[in-house]
Amino acid sequence: MSQNEGTSVSSQGFEYGVKHFYNPKSGSITEIMFDLLNLEAEEAHSLLKLGAVYVNNIRQEQNEVIAENSLFRVHTKPRRYNCNYNWRSLVIYENTDLVVLNKPSGIPSHPSVDNKIENALSQLSFDLGIPLFITHRLDTLTEGLIVYAKNNNFVKSFNIQLQERNIEKKYVAIVESKRSLPARLLHYMIPSPRAPKKLSDSVVENAALCELEILDQKSISSELTWVKINLLTGRTHQIRAQMSHSEAPVLGDHLYGGQHPYKPNAIALRACELQFNWGIQRLRFNLNEDFDIPQKPF
Repeated sequence: MSQNEGTSVSSQGFEYGVKHFYNPKSGSITEIMFDLLNLEAEEAHSLLKLGAVYVNNIRQEQNEVIAENSLFRVHTKPRRYNCNYNWRSLVIYENTDLVVLNKPSGIPSHPSVDNKIENALSQLSFDLGIPLFITHRLDTLTEGLIVYAKNNNFVKSFNIQLQERNIEKKYVAIVESKRSLPARLLHYMIPSPRAPKKLSDSVVENAALCELEILDQKSISSELTWVKINLLTGRTHQIRAQMSHSEAPVLGDHLYGGQHPYKPNAIALRACELQFNWGIQRLRFNLNEDFDIPQKPF
């Protein structure tokens, strides 16, 4: 805890970069952040632009005048991501209702609580000049096919197809294992908001079913195996957690036990195939299934 003019400022979360406090007097957001957090105007404006400032649990976008005794939450160390891409060139397909993007690794697929700007959804929306809506997610470190909606009708249609398991999502990965994996993996994800996710081989109360198929696998070195995966359920970090639980962590995935490096801000996991219905059509998209493996002795 730190003290400033009798006001208590608590620090927690994201390496203690989240500050909570009530402002003792009214003023602009930047003035209050300077008085209580010693943040200069330039840094305060940067945090506002990123969406890292909340007042009374509402994200702030402008340097408004705030009444006294309002509750502030300021993410002073927001997670930052490289957005220097030609986003239009990454669009695989577009029509009146949707956009299919080849998302790079190392960038979130949607806004986060501390950064609403540096993500694929926002960046593509800026480039296309239209609002886009999330339909499903890819992990930050995962690359590949993701669908964004242009309207709520498509969001609803896509969500129904997800619930009815009418959407096919296939992935390719390089895993750190020389063992042959079983054709089907079934586990139960123990409820927790934190990562790494923990799995059980048997049913656990309130645990989420995790199921996938290994469609193909081939050894590419003494310690690495290429695998193609059909994702049957879509849990947070599911493939990463199931591969790790099966003693075959994804290459570069240090959070889940990977021992070897892959590429900066990336793991060797790609959403390579996606199929879903649009109107009377069945749309199918594919990406290359090969990986450029760093020249390291394995």
